[in-house]
Amino acid sequence: MAGPEPQGFDWPALMRAGMRGLGLKPWEFWALTPAELQMLLGEGSGGRPLGRQRLDALMAAFPDRSDEI
Repeated sequence: MAGPEPQGFDWPALMRAGMRGLGLKPWEFWALTPAELQMLLGEGSGGRPLGRQRLDALMAAFPDRSDEI
């Protein structure tokens, strides 16, 4: 019993994202690896946004000094 057919790439959507969204030229788009395109699109970064608690901790650790301006 075979499983579902694997889904391919959505080339039209990827091309729109790369050429319209990122402003890549066609040759630049086609020269990218899938991993490079994913990185440029910001997908899979896994990072969470900075929360207020972490921002406060960073501000306490690295306070602004008026003599630096």
